[in-house]
Amino acid sequence: MKNLLKVIFVLFVMGTLFACQSKKEGAAKGKTEKSGEITLAFNQDPVGSLNPHEYLPSQFITQDMVYDGLVSYGENGEIKPMLAESWKISKDGKTYTFNLRKNVKFSDGSKFDAKNVVKNFDTIFSKENKPNHSWFAFTNHLKSYRAVDDYTFEIVLDTPYTATLYDLAMIRPIRFLGDAGFPENGDTSKGIKKPVGTGAWVLKEHKNNEYAVFVRNEYYWGKKPAASEVVIKDIPDSETLALQFESGDIDLIYGNGLISLDRFQAYRQDKKYTTATSDPMSTRMILLNTTSPILKDLKVRQALSYAVDKQSIAKNIFGGVEKPADTIFAPNVPNTNVELKKYNFDIAKAEKMLDEAGWKKGADGIREKDGKKMVLLFPYISSKITDKNVGEYIQGEWKKIGVQVNLKAMEEKAYWENSAFRDYDLMSDFSWGAPWDPHAFLTAMADNTTGGTSNHDYAAQLGLPMKAEIDKTIKALLVEPNEAKLKEMYKYVLTTLNDQAVYIPITYQAVLSVYRTGELEGVKFMPEENRIPVWTTVKVK
Repeated sequence: MKNLLKVIFVLFVMGTLFACQSKKEGAAKGKTEKSGEITLAFNQDPVGSLNPHEYLPSQFITQDMVYDGLVSYGENGEIKPMLAESWKISKDGKTYTFNLRKNVKFSDGSKFDAKNVVKNFDTIFSKENKPNHSWFAFTNHLKSYRAVDDYTFEIVLDTPYTATLYDLAMIRPIRFLGDAGFPENGDTSKGIKKPVGTGAWVLKEHKNNEYAVFVRNEYYWGKKPAASEVVIKDIPDSETLALQFESGDIDLIYGNGLISLDRFQAYRQDKKYTTATSDPMSTRMILLNTTSPILKDLKVRQALSYAVDKQSIAKNIFGGVEKPADTIFAPNVPNTNVELKKYNFDIAKAEKMLDEAGWKKGADGIREKDGKKMVLLFPYISSKITDKNVGEYIQGEWKKIGVQVNLKAMEEKAYWENSAFRDYDLMSDFSWGAPWDPHAFLTAMADNTTGGTSNHDYAAQLGLPMKAEIDKTIKALLVEPNEAKLKEMYKYVLTTLNDQAVYIPITYQAVLSVYRTGELEGVKFMPEENRIPVWTTVKVK
């Protein structure tokens, strides 16, 4: 009997311990579900080299997660403190003095201070690397910089430049790498040792072209992210991405061009999913190469501009999610409210202008001139389903008016490298959105350097007779203090580009978000198109 009581007692104690342990594990599980892993998808490798000072193959979305700037771009275009908690601008507009946050640490526990800011500026703006960044005007107006003391950093410009803080708010290249991340020679353009930043996230694991895993930076100076881990999968194919989302392998679809608009519309009509569309972020366009043997003729460019049914594209390709665009910049972009001639859809007018330009339809229906067929090469980024859809629409519709369009799918890096050498007639293009539009987009347009991939707009405009005047005006407006003169300069540039039919605006791009209803909280649109909401999003079931 005594032994039986012992057994019962032991079983009771074990049961109690098991129940307590289960309760703890349940609570832990609840906490994990509330603040644990969130999985997103991207249509290419989301990391690249994760170098804060580099462009492709590094990606905006993850550079932004790992690295901070002196300031950031907030809601409604407000410049907000980041690593600089405050700043002063001299009366002449040339000197910016930044008071840096104290007690900020990099993800390896090392100290952030003005010496580190100088170290980063030294490599970004070295004699060898400076040309890579000339696409944004701050580079060309930076005269000097120095650490005044441990937590004060000073910049001096050669002339007042009103977009200085906007340029400093960009995700790249002026973000800060910890000392341990620098290579031995200090030149980050040749690579970094490891991605050490002050941002909210740390790269934990990366398998090239498959996935990346980020965890919270325990040294982060700001409010900790709601989730503890973010997984970003590389899924170039939009249908595969959608299927993985529907099977539960992906929690959130967020971005532009990741899935077809048909899919998005289906999700929007299904109560299982919560969907949303942002305000216009940027403009989707077709860029016409004015140096092309066929497109160097203004009348041809204008004819093709009349041959695009933007209403149809917005409705049938984008399901009304993206609205028809008539201008390079969306209406909410400052300094761009200029009245311009519209190229309303008019097939008869387009055909008449092509006839007048000497391009007559041959026996096969394709137009010819001087023994040459009207055949246009139109490359697109293979991972962007919407770019492909627009290209296929153009190919089909223009065939009806005697224009043969040959589409060519390309990997993104090769696409932009190809564009700089003008090996195309038409190409998909887009404005950059906040905080780059309009000043940085126009600056790149006037930049004739060969570094990076930002100068394709410059290269495409080289066939314009007034190209030099456009560039001169853009460079002048960036430092023009007189508001009336500034508006006249913008008017000249935007009117000229419109009248010369360099761009065919298609739609105003929006960012889309989709997740399973009730599963996530804190999903919101970021102020910039190239940021993802991984600071506020949390999984609740």
